[in-house]
Amino acid sequence: MVIFPNSKINLGLNIVGKRNDGYHDIETVFFPVLLKDALELIEQEKFEFSTSGSSIEGDPEKNLCIKAYDLLKKDFPQMPAVKMHLHKAIPMGAGLGGGSADGAFTLKLLNKKFDLSLSEKQLINYSLELGSDCPFFILNKPCFATGRGELLEPTEQDLSDHKIAIIHPAIHISTAWAFANIKPLRPAKSIKQIIQQPISTWKNELVNDFENPVFEKYPEIKKIKEKLYDAGAIYASMSGSGSAVYGIFNSKETFSFSFPKNYFIKEVNV
Repeated sequence: MVIFPNSKINLGLNIVGKRNDGYHDIETVFFPVLLKDALELIEQEKFEFSTSGSSIEGDPEKNLCIKAYDLLKKDFPQMPAVKMHLHKAIPMGAGLGGGSADGAFTLKLLNKKFDLSLSEKQLINYSLELGSDCPFFILNKPCFATGRGELLEPTEQDLSDHKIAIIHPAIHISTAWAFANIKPLRPAKSIKQIIQQPISTWKNELVNDFENPVFEKYPEIKKIKEKLYDAGAIYASMSGSGSAVYGIFNSKETFSFSFPKNYFIKEVNV
């Protein structure tokens, strides 16, 4: 059985407060985009996990696919061993939620494959144990998110007349560093309100709080955003804590970019 975990972009991202549990309260709109990994699962006698595609940094045993399997195996000991193979196409450490998507989709795949009869709410609860972004990928539709990112309110966000260009400069941004350089502040106007306005107004109002510290440390990321606007983007922003930057264009518009050869560049339809 094969499933295709997709990525996300953040339409605005405000860090509104520091929590007692060490996390931060945020507000954002998660928007799914059709840049996908591939995850295959086969039942076998011994658990096995392998990868291909883009290299995955860190300890393989900490991969969220493995964590998701172990999480369900603890509560469903009758679940058999499997071979999982993950092909990575979503850039890592880019703010596109690739790892979170892989973990959440593993939960959904195991639930379907082995008839675990877990409800959407139960899957969301499991996914939150994997990471703050993971619950979104259980719903996998545009959502206004608050709390750590786990409080999700589906929103009618139609970008069907647009296409999205995603640029990743092969720079890894530490999420911990990014949060450490933010002073939480609740904005006067909520993203929930701004997102309902015409997209032409977003450039001046819809912000990602991580951009200022990231752009200061990595000016080349700021230049990506500027080039997207120069190319005709209606709206451009860094996604999450970076370093991927996206631009939203009219679907009929053609554009071209000049970026270094090591940059990841992808155009996706909405």
